[in-house]
Amino acid sequence: MQSGTRSPGLHPGYLSIAMRAFVDTSNWPLPANGVRFITPPRLRRLLAKHPLGQGCYPLALGYYPEAQGHRMHRPQPEDYLLIYCRSGQGWLETADGRLDVSGGDLLLLPKGQAHTYGADEHKPWTLYWVHFAGEHVADYLKQLGPRPLLRIGVQPRLLAEFDALLGLRKQGLNLVHFIHAAHQLQVLLTSLAVLPARATLKSGRVLDVDAVHAVMRAHLHDSLNLDELAAQFKLSRFHFAKTYRALTGHAPIQDFIQLKMAHACRLLDEGQQSIRQVAEQLGYDDVYYFSRLFRKVVGMAPSHYRALHQG
Repeated sequence: MQSGTRSPGLHPGYLSIAMRAFVDTSNWPLPANGVRFITPPRLRRLLAKHPLGQGCYPLALGYYPEAQGHRMHRPQPEDYLLIYCRSGQGWLETADGRLDVSGGDLLLLPKGQAHTYGADEHKPWTLYWVHFAGEHVADYLKQLGPRPLLRIGVQPRLLAEFDALLGLRKQGLNLVHFIHAAHQLQVLLTSLAVLPARATLKSGRVLDVDAVHAVMRAHLHDSLNLDELAAQFKLSRFHFAKTYRALTGHAPIQDFIQLKMAHACRLLDEGQQSIRQVAEQLGYDDVYYFSRLFRKVVGMAPSHYRALHQG
């Protein structure tokens, strides 16, 4: 493996000196049927200044099918890198150790943190990748947690979003197309935060957040405490809450209350029921307690919310 800062296969012939200042380079050859596209330096500078692009915008992107021999070392990356493994296998090494990568795994590699990654020798990965930068990138990634590898599974919607982003290479070198691509990238990043999350526990059981939310929705009209929720998935209160928070970043009962309040908004919007009747429909005997929860989640009293949405 050659030393130096490298990205997923940007051929030196494609790069000017100006490009080298913002996209790490590599001499890894483009595979058959592969795609690689670099945002020209002029457009990169315009995006960095434009109010609709400067938050988060692509620097380079591509698609590598069965990337045999793909291996990259980036000792001091100056941009962020997102890699989505569609199939096959690979690996990632960071300061925290080595991780195996397989189809459905997502790598989130921040700037400034050394890493090395590569394809498995026998079952090389097929992957999408995008280098990106911007003033608000850290805020987008904060929603996804600190882990460099997310096992999200093969998500058709995410594959479609990558394909749509790659459509940029077929457009002219006009700023408006690159602003649109910046927003496609932002949508892609925010969509990751709401993808169905699941974890396989040491016992072999799988905790699926969608399944948890289905149980919550089934109990919108009554109460559901943490012990009852954990029992539905044959887990202790502690392990259920810890695993759920690791997957979502939230406490389970916090999300249950938010689902209840969202339903309360629909009831207030759609019907003529009194606030007490709405509270009772959601399992709250104490209308004042319901109103306090509603105000905390929604930001206003139920009566004010209803008044704003009438007429």
